[in-house]
Amino acid sequence: MSDIGFTAPTKPVRENQKVVYVTGCLGFIGFYVAKKCMQEGWHVIGVDKKTYAANLDREQELHMVSYDNQVNFQLIEMDINDLERLVDCDYVINCAAETHVDNSIDGSDVFLRSNINGVHNLLKLITAKGRYGMPIFVHFSTDEVYGDIDDGSFDEEHLLHPSNPYSATKAAADQLILSWARTHDLPYFIVRPTNNYGSGQYVEKLIPKAVKFLQLDRKIPLHLGGSPRRTWLHVEDTADAVFHIMTKAVNTNQIFNIPGNFETTNFYVVQEVVRAFHGDDAVAHTNNYINTNYVRPGADLRYSINGDKLKALGFEATRQFKDEIKKIVDWHRDHWIW
Repeated sequence: MSDIGFTAPTKPVRENQKVVYVTGCLGFIGFYVAKKCMQEGWHVIGVDKKTYAANLDREQELHMVSYDNQVNFQLIEMDINDLERLVDCDYVINCAAETHVDNSIDGSDVFLRSNINGVHNLLKLITAKGRYGMPIFVHFSTDEVYGDIDDGSFDEEHLLHPSNPYSATKAAADQLILSWARTHDLPYFIVRPTNNYGSGQYVEKLIPKAVKFLQLDRKIPLHLGGSPRRTWLHVEDTADAVFHIMTKAVNTNQIFNIPGNFETTNFYVVQEVVRAFHGDDAVAHTNNYINTNYVRPGADLRYSINGDKLKALGFEATRQFKDEIKKIVDWHRDHWIW
């Protein structure tokens, strides 16, 4: 076996220090998860193939995060499909994924390679460590695996009913993990967060896309007139929730929904972006800033997940959309991303 992707910690690991892989560490959620782990004193080995959606500036930010005056980060620039070996570690947190629904509709091949084949490779590497040395696999799924729902909310026991190639590949990965647990005694957590928002998100997502289009003086595309409803979860709450699960859950082999605390229409979100960008007077003219001719095939109308299980573990999201949106719009106004 070669040593592709096998990189030992570059500095001595402190006694009792956790060692954790974070894949997709230069992506949106992966960056905040890696940062949270390091802020808690863990040693992070990041894996990222630096796709179009990676924020390369954030590599330097991660190299600057310290705990007890020690930096605990190193990066492996690689596709998770190409990793051939893992160092001894406590967790493998998989944030690497292709995530944009529109892209999955236009071309699904890369989604199968990353979201299914990549997970398959990680599963093989973890089980190769042996039952008593296996790290815990923490896999980022999505609320979209459940499909949409008119009323009420999905809990972790609901059947999966994905509506597009992206969510179908995420659901397939979930099933692989469950089968590996049954067959190979894999220890795992699957987390299913709802719509994330925050600073540094790539511009294919709604909020940064809206800011970019306003900067370009173009109309913001909204399918179904902005009527689809989403529940919004700040990315730092997501990172806090995952760390809470890893450190507070008594037993592994569980699935946790991570709901947000603010449900609204896509139109309202864009309205608030317009307010933050142009001021209160512009809100009455929001329709002048949007293009409702955009069509997304198979569009989901409403996502909603039940968070009682996570709440029983002692965690709820605390950051409020109304307090965060202006800061996020300002960040994206000041950090141009094509």
